[in-house]
Amino acid sequence: MSSTARSRSAIVNADDFGHSDAVNAGVVEAHQRGVVTSASLMVLRAGAAEAASYGRAHPELSVGLHVDLGEWIYVDEEWTAIYEVDAPAICDAIERQLEAFRDLVGQDPTHVDSHQHVHLREPARSDVATLGRDLGVPVRHLDARTRYCGDFYGQTETGDSSPSGITVGALVGVIRSLPAGTTEICCHPGKGEIRSSSYAAERERELEALCHPDVRSALVDAGVNLVSFRNVS
Repeated sequence: MSSTARSRSAIVNADDFGHSDAVNAGVVEAHQRGVVTSASLMVLRAGAAEAASYGRAHPELSVGLHVDLGEWIYVDEEWTAIYEVDAPAICDAIERQLEAFRDLVGQDPTHVDSHQHVHLREPARSDVATLGRDLGVPVRHLDARTRYCGDFYGQTETGDSSPSGITVGALVGVIRSLPAGTTEICCHPGKGEIRSSSYAAERERELEALCHPDVRSALVDAGVNLVSFRNVS
């Protein structure tokens, strides 16, 4: 095995933890039976308390803050907001969500990201980057310690279904192609009926792939270490 292969690590991070009972069930199963090592918690959603309780009881699952500032769907050839936080209120919204996270989980998040990657645009970008620096934890896309990979995903850029992106073979391919260093592989597992999400049926397909024995075998064969955000320093 080459030194490059030995230096490769993967964090398999489940977004939307706390979204609902169905999403929580998928994240928990993907952690217990599959390769998920970390999850990003939506503190304002219906399943947040249940998700946080699981995180407290299972510290081996690294739990971060999934900042929720809006959600958009693709309709009539454009992205339309279902809801969004106005720009002047973004900083306060982030602070409130951090405090809610601390109340629920009993500690600071191990990493920070955001729903639909809203933190990649200003004014949220600066506020979320500052939060990550203050906490000393990685922020998705904005931290040199980790590389983000969103290739394991079951929709196109316009929200059309793309099931070929979430097969066992697709996930094995992602693992085999990982570069040196630590890569976050993002996923969105769920189990059961998913309501209030434009990413629904895809979640159970993701869960099947994340728990498939060929995926764990691929990690071993490729010499990729499975780690969590707790291992990032």
